Amino acid sequence: MASTSVSRVVPAPPRKVWDLIGGFGSLPDWLPYIPESTALEGGRVRRLANPDGDVIIERLVDFNEAERHYSYAILEAPFPVNGYVSTLRVHEVPGRDDLAEVQWSGRFNPDNVTDTEAEDLFAGIYRDGLDALHQSLDRASAARPTA
Repeated sequence: MASTSVSRVVPAPPRKVWDLIGGFGSLPDWLPYIPESTALEGGRVRRLANPDGDVIIERLVDFNEAERHYSYAILEAPFPVNGYVSTLRVHEVPGRDDLAEVQWSGRFNPDNVTDTEAEDLFAGIYRDGLDALHQSLDRASAARPTA
């Protein structure tokens, strides 16, 4: 089984970050690669569409509001892996109430690619996603009126 993890410190308090990313259907709110998310099975499954028209179906497998994390499994996707489970988590930054660390990690079995190729693919997806989150939070901060 291969795995990868990417972390990024973002310019917002952990609660605000979790409010943005903690909903299982909230990817379109901060991730440009996923402009559409449709809730299925009472919100336990999400059907995602990317700009290329690819469909990704994921099932929520763990959710913890108090600890600010959720995990999901890919049921269907155009990725060269199987057995994929990923976790998105928001941590406090010690001594800072204006910052949060977001960690996106996954483990999976590569299909017809090497472990390194699969790890690089998802590290890139996670890195791009956390960059997009950072930009969303920057825009939100800039739009806030100053007193």
